[in-house]
Amino acid sequence: MGLFSIFSHHHEPVELFYDTDVHCHILPGVDHGAADMATAMDLLRREFDMGIRHVICTSHVTEGTFENTRESLTAAYDALCAEVKRQQLPIELHVSAEYRLDDYFIKQYHADVLLPMPGNWLLVENSFQQELLNLDELLFELQIKGYNIVMAHPERYAYYGIRRERYEQLHNAGVKFQINLLSLAGYFGGNARDNALWLIKNNMVEMLGSDMHFAGHAEEISKYLASREWRKLSERLEPHIINDRLTTYWSSPN
Repeated sequence: MGLFSIFSHHHEPVELFYDTDVHCHILPGVDHGAADMATAMDLLRREFDMGIRHVICTSHVTEGTFENTRESLTAAYDALCAEVKRQQLPIELHVSAEYRLDDYFIKQYHADVLLPMPGNWLLVENSFQQELLNLDELLFELQIKGYNIVMAHPERYAYYGIRRERYEQLHNAGVKFQINLLSLAGYFGGNARDNALWLIKNNMVEMLGSDMHFAGHAEEISKYLASREWRKLSERLEPHIINDRLTTYWSSPN
């Protein structure tokens, strides 16, 4: 290594131990993630630098704010796939969504227009204020219909953090948990980080996600991946994380 390399502030990006991101907001112009195509491509390149080769685009579907449909998400996805191909970025995409469990979701579910992830995994999120009143019944019905349920960032729901036995109830009912790398990095505060570490300690984490909305998120994640704590945690997590299993069901990219 030359003298310049020793004193350089540039560090090679640390790659993740999996290559499938199951939660991100990279589709352009459909939620408060990537606003345009240039931003979307920048985020995909940042994912690539972390070792990601398969990206499941999970834009928000939320009543009153981001009432996306199968058509609106597919249109944005097709445009992004075309740009990825044009720029020859070696990443494969899949279109899905992060579904807020609300009345709008119920309507889309009954209309049979949901966009699950490969393997019929359905990424769902709660309100940050409170759990849906009939959550258990709804999740059970979805499972009966053949959906595999994964709950997005359960560590961020403060009402679960103060009664962690609820985590155990949901997990024992077959709900898988996806935590955010940003939570581990402390981006969402100490309580979310503590909840995430508790879930890992109790072997209740099956998926990891970037939940990337903008470049600052990518920078926070990259910084965290270089930490000693991540190296230690990743060894514990690796046998349990099933992100890459979803590529078994992967459809051909556009």
